[in-house]
Amino acid sequence: MARVFLAGATGVLGRRLVPLLLADGHHVTGLARSTASADRIRQLGAEPAAGDALDADSVRAAVLVARPDVVMHQLTDLASRDFAANSAIRVVGTRNLVDAALAADVRRFVVQSIAFAYEPGDTPAREDTPLDVEADEPRRTTVRGVAELEAQAARVPSHVVLRYGTFYGPGTWYAPDGLMATGPLAANRDVTSFVHIDDAATAALRSLDWGNGPVNVCDDEPAPGFEWVPEFCAAVGAEPPARSDQRTGFARGADNGYARHSLGWQPVWPSWRDGFKAMTA
Repeated sequence: MARVFLAGATGVLGRRLVPLLLADGHHVTGLARSTASADRIRQLGAEPAAGDALDADSVRAAVLVARPDVVMHQLTDLASRDFAANSAIRVVGTRNLVDAALAADVRRFVVQSIAFAYEPGDTPAREDTPLDVEADEPRRTTVRGVAELEAQAARVPSHVVLRYGTFYGPGTWYAPDGLMATGPLAANRDVTSFVHIDDAATAALRSLDWGNGPVNVCDDEPAPGFEWVPEFCAAVGAEPPARSDQRTGFARGADNGYARHSLGWQPVWPSWRDGFKAMTA
């Protein structure tokens, strides 16, 4: 059993992860920025700790009191598509959480990253593919924020970087009531790697026992937009766009071979095809 300090316990992934951690015998403390957040954390069965990821002193105090073995950073700020706020979480929030973890002698740090920040290429990216840090704006700001997040995490000797594919399923943007159900979507040659939100949560649980470094957490079937967009539109009752031959070089998808074959992680939803259909079943 481990003592886990979870930042992002009330988010779309955190709400699934907390019950998994508790069922596995771990003690969970969730970072709570508000009274409402603290109440939701208690309802999930975890213990709240008051603090704001962007406030270094409050994070440090919360982590020191919690005395965790593991700090897990699953925070995002994308509900309103505020990418600047999300960048602050990635850069400032991660630094504050790492500083707090080091001050508390935490043995392991797990952080949420993305599997679509790799440099351009024609095949799905593996974990050793460089990040696209010289991309044109606005992508450059996003990728450099991801690179900084991952560099901060690496300050903790034992760390795992979960490079998630595009989330889909209940509570995400890619759901019948999600943001992308109303578009805009492009049925082009850009390749996307998806991961069902439940599979993402399971990978986070499993990461407590994984070795150091980045791991692509996505399903088995990277696919171009002209394949997945019509099926997603059918699942959410939307009209699909016309097919296009456009392709963006960095939209290449990601290879999950390391997670599957070296770490033994198997997604329950190995293909978005079945996952999309199940959203409205």
